[in-house]
Amino acid sequence: MDKLQAMTIFARVVEAQSFSKAAQTLSMPRSSVTTIIKSLEHHLGTTLLRRSTRTLSLTDAGNRYYASCRAILSDIQQAEGDLSEDAAAPRGRVRADMPGVIGRAIVLPRLREFEQRFPDIELVLGLSDRPADLIYDGIDCVIRSGELADSTLSARQLGQLVWLTCASPRYLKEHGEPETVSGLSTHRAINYISNATGRPLDWRFSVDGETLTMTMQSRFAVNETEAYLQCGLEGLGLIQLSKFVALPYLKTGRLKEILAHARCSPVPISLVYPHGRHASGATRAFVDWVVEIFEQNDIRRGT
Repeated sequence: MDKLQAMTIFARVVEAQSFSKAAQTLSMPRSSVTTIIKSLEHHLGTTLLRRSTRTLSLTDAGNRYYASCRAILSDIQQAEGDLSEDAAAPRGRVRADMPGVIGRAIVLPRLREFEQRFPDIELVLGLSDRPADLIYDGIDCVIRSGELADSTLSARQLGQLVWLTCASPRYLKEHGEPETVSGLSTHRAINYISNATGRPLDWRFSVDGETLTMTMQSRFAVNETEAYLQCGLEGLGLIQLSKFVALPYLKTGRLKEILAHARCSPVPISLVYPHGRHASGATRAFVDWVVEIFEQNDIRRGT
């Protein structure tokens, strides 16, 4: 048995929480992955994984062995990476996923600079509002907003998003401007459909120091930021979006912020990627570059 291969496959199964997903990311038949894990358990004389038709979990022995595997594989990858980085500039393919509005406003305008600095890195960008799974989708890093719960990944904070409630002058002329959060009950809203849940996102406000979460009734709902913004600009209803997206339209008067006194606290925006030693030199170079260009942008300061 190739122990290093077995450890690599075992770690991938744990991280993917699935034999099938692990097999896909490793370009191996699922049956081969299953056989290797069974052989590994037989060799170690203990059960590493509890299997059922729906769930996969680690035994106590599996937890200890997984921690050891991660440390060993990280050391190997670091040793190889150090040698390759000494010999040449970062090279390889990086797959990154991010919200379209952020990609178009911050990353795409700087791509020529990236190409000049890292000519040997091939960059594949996914621009969408859908949630991406690094393991299942084979993605090296993603930009996410909100609090992060996945402790198996590393994160670099890029800035903060301030959420505003806005309306177009046309909407306010036809329906008036609400002065309190409770006054929203008589107003129309555009709802944003979560690509993760398929349900409208809740609207959030700060009232008397407490966060108030509410569901808004609407005739129109979309699942993409540009379409959401367009609905608001057309006066079809109130919208709630980040100041980063709204700012150009606030400056020209095409949108007006309402209920500014009820803004919620900013939410972090982060770049998420595998733990440092698991990330390739090309991925680490891209991560550092993204952090650098965000530091030069107002979003770093919460606008």
